[in-house]
Amino acid sequence: MRTEIFEEESIEPQMAPLIDCVFLLLIFFLVATTLKKLERQLPVSLPPAVQAQEVAMDPQTLVIGVDLEGRMYLSGNMATPGVLMRQLDEVATQQPDRPVRIDADRGTPFEHVVQALEALNVRSIPNVSVHVADRK
Repeated sequence: MRTEIFEEESIEPQMAPLIDCVFLLLIFFLVATTLKKLERQLPVSLPPAVQAQEVAMDPQTLVIGVDLEGRMYLSGNMATPGVLMRQLDEVATQQPDRPVRIDADRGTPFEHVVQALEALNVRSIPNVSVHVADRK
């Protein structure tokens, strides 16, 4: 008895459903990134600090001042970034627990305060505070 052997059809994935999935993913990511941009553009007005605790200042406290233009002051004297970094390196090696206070003007862009905080963080100086003026 003779049986005929049929060639099996080659199995290939269907392209139409794959293309549909790709387009759905593309639309999802486009919508998700658009929503993220809108979230960043919301006008936010942060509330002022109403309650604060009065803390006695340690005479060893190193004070870093930041003005409106982003200039740094170290214990009342204007300091270039290099001088500030050298002083912070000395503090980190000799007195790692020395308290550091950041004084910033109300109108100072926060990026300048963040630069000072990052410099302290890189040197692993943990005892950092931010000074705010009393409300009058």
